Parts: sequence; C-alpha cells; structure tokens
Amino acid sequence: MNDDLYSELSDKRNKLDASVKQLRKSGTEYAQAEHDYKVLLRTECLKLRDEGMPIGLIDKTCYGIPSVARLRLDRDIAEAVWKANQEAIQTLKLQIRLIEAQIEREWGQAK
Repeated sequence: MNDDLYSELSDKRNKLDASVKQLRKSGTEYAQAEHDYKVLLRTECLKLRDEGMPIGLIDKTCYGIPSVARLRLDRDIAEAVWKANQEAIQTLKLQIRLIEAQIEREWGQAK
C-alpha cells in the first residue's frame, strides 16, 4: 500500500513541477498579450484624437475596432489560461498534502 502512495506522491510532484513551468509560460504569454493590447489601444486612441473625435467617445470607439477587440480577447484568454494554471497548481498542492497525510497515518499505524 505504501508503495502505491509513494508512487502517487512522486507522480503528483512531477505534475506540480510541470505545472509550475507551464505557469511561467502562460504568465509570459499573458503579459505579452496585455502589452500588445495596450500598445494598440493607445495607438488607436491617439489616431482618433488626431482625427478630431471627442475625447469622451474615443475609448468606447476604440474598444470596437476589430484589431483592438481581437487583442483584448487574446489578452482575456491568456489571463484565463494563466489563472487556470494557478488553480491547477493549488489543486496539486492539496493532493500532495492529502497523500502525505495518508502516508503519515499509515506510518503511525505501523508503529
């Protein structure tokens, strides 16, 4: 029984390591998507201002520009993936703690 638990614990730790690496990747992708979105949004806002659009309408208009909307969607998707990766890490940590507790209980009974 202990061998199964140790094997499962090792598997969970390996998955945790992989998840942390994936979090770094998804975090970088999220940051890049945020950057790309903000740069394009600023560019489009300045373009509309230079064309004489009233300041109060610029932000609402910019959000509807297809290229800006696409980058905003990409940013939102990247954020969702990043948050899902964080949640997966928390789940793995909990599973590891549960397995470790089970191993402790079995060792306590063996004494």
